[in-house]
Amino acid sequence: MSDRETEVDARGLLCPLPVLRAQKVLAGLPRGALVRLHATDAASWVDVPHFCTHAGHELVSATEAGGTKTYLIRRG
Repeated sequence: MSDRETEVDARGLLCPLPVLRAQKVLAGLPRGALVRLHATDAASWVDVPHFCTHAGHELVSATEAGGTKTYLIRRG
């Protein structure tokens, strides 16, 4: 399992683009790799956990500060 994180900046993008950006990056990473996704779209608060559950990834954390939602996703 890797502790290296890949950053995905999806701030300013609307649904479904934050999830699609994360999906594209995760597809190119090995199992266990971490992706930190930054998004400002309010719908991402529902979309990202839903995506992780259905795609078999682990949502390690989800936080919000200053209008930016930050998700840490471990590739399943």
